Amino acid sequence: MSMMRRAGLVLGLALCLNLPAWGQRSPGAGSFAENPIVYFVITDRFYNANPANDRSYGREPDGEQEIGTFHGGDLAGLTEKLEAGYFTELGVNGIWITAPYEQIHGWVVGGDEAFKHYAYHGYFALDYTRLDANMGTTEELRAFIDAAHVRDIRVIFDVVMNHPGYGDPWTLTELGVDVVWEGWEEAIALDDYHGWIDYNDFDFTDWWGPDWVRAGLPGYEEGNQYDDRLMQLAFLPDFRTESELAVDIPVFLQNKPDTGMQTIPGFTVRDYLVKWLSDWVREYGVDGFRADTVKHVEGESWLALKAAAVEALAGWKAENPDKALDDAPFWMVGEVFPHGVERTEYFDYGFDSIINFDFQERLKKDQSLEAIYSAYDAALDASPDLDVLSYISSHDTELYDRDDLLRAGTALMLVPGGVQIFYGDETARPPGPAPASDPQQATRSDMNWDSIDTDLLAHWQRLGRFRNRHVALARGEHRMLAEAPYTFARIHPDDRVVVAVGAEGALRLPVGEVFAEGMALRDAYGGETVTVLDGTVSLTDAQGVVLLEVAP
Repeated sequence: MSMMRRAGLVLGLALCLNLPAWGQRSPGAGSFAENPIVYFVITDRFYNANPANDRSYGREPDGEQEIGTFHGGDLAGLTEKLEAGYFTELGVNGIWITAPYEQIHGWVVGGDEAFKHYAYHGYFALDYTRLDANMGTTEELRAFIDAAHVRDIRVIFDVVMNHPGYGDPWTLTELGVDVVWEGWEEAIALDDYHGWIDYNDFDFTDWWGPDWVRAGLPGYEEGNQYDDRLMQLAFLPDFRTESELAVDIPVFLQNKPDTGMQTIPGFTVRDYLVKWLSDWVREYGVDGFRADTVKHVEGESWLALKAAAVEALAGWKAENPDKALDDAPFWMVGEVFPHGVERTEYFDYGFDSIINFDFQERLKKDQSLEAIYSAYDAALDASPDLDVLSYISSHDTELYDRDDLLRAGTALMLVPGGVQIFYGDETARPPGPAPASDPQQATRSDMNWDSIDTDLLAHWQRLGRFRNRHVALARGEHRMLAEAPYTFARIHPDDRVVVAVGAEGALRLPVGEVFAEGMALRDAYGGETVTVLDGTVSLTDAQGVVLLEVAP
């Protein structure tokens, strides 16, 4: 048993005996690292506050399916929703945004059924030193981060060290890689896209170049599809982050007039990527990274990135003490499919948390909350440095059943560990169009601002704000108190709560193991104030969920 959990049990015993060891303290929210409540938003699909940037770099809608085109959401839209209180009302303390740095300018063919696939999601990087114009301006990025920090919300960038974007005809032509047949601008279409690119032309070495990536093109090494760290995912060029070779900036980026890239003597591919990504932290005060495709990059690269980002954030805070939230270090969460709730080698690579792919699957199988919560509690207790972000929907898997979001949202917002809210799960955002060959596109529909399920949103808001106040939900010892309605406690040295799920109308709940006799408690969900009597509390009008905390 960890020292934290043991302290919780000692405090619980003191309360059972009606001793003054605890009970007069305010609920503890804990640090962000202890209690992360992260809202993941695909910026382009969230809110469009500046239509003037919608068609940057000549990007156009396809006029038909609109599956993979840019839809207009931007950083100014996120700021507008921050200032309107949307994230605060939801209890969010971290916003994870899709990679905002400059993406390839054109489209590639998406899926077997073929759609125009732009880099709206941020996974087809071109220039790591420049903000993508569809996202907005650097002033708008700074305003967004400042607005988040004023509201005690951290900003987390999605980052990719495994691969840049594909070579599309627009970007290749603009930056002087002479591998596209003349006349392509007027004639290129979904059904003949690849016919306009000469994949046998050695001029492709003017692209990223064989010292930078594995690509299976003339002059390049092909990825090893049997080795996670050396393979090409979805035929994307694979960065040679393991290489110790000093490299110059690729030729096509040397031709890019507005890049912030420059050759640094002795720098390897890893060195450049680490510098480019950590520079965003040093310049703007980015608080964390969500690292994509972690298992496809060697651990040494992640350690280097974490060290540089920690130093960069400390430097930014020293230079901007009036904007810094606190002195907490840089935070990093990794995507390692299909990682669950267990301590693995990835926590030795600089990661503070790993995305939990297990939770969505357990809920789909309708496992009991007690089975899930007790298992997660045991795993977290066994490894004090273990943390995971659980979710119910994801851009990489699927949207949870839209008709079951109240139950699933309740389960998520009460889970041990950290939580990740996927934009629109709280509003019943419907899925978008998607071909059968690429169903994940359906998870990335536009935020449903005009059709919000207001009752569902109010439910998530109550749960989110309660979770934000109570580190016990994330880090406390889990203890079941009753089966019907399902009632449990979470006990932390600085905080404690009792929760009941499936609680309706007038009822009595056991709380004597947690709260002292005579204590005044408040149900943060329904608003009722009750007093502990004979180890129980009596509510007159429970509304499905009871969230008991010490009354203010």
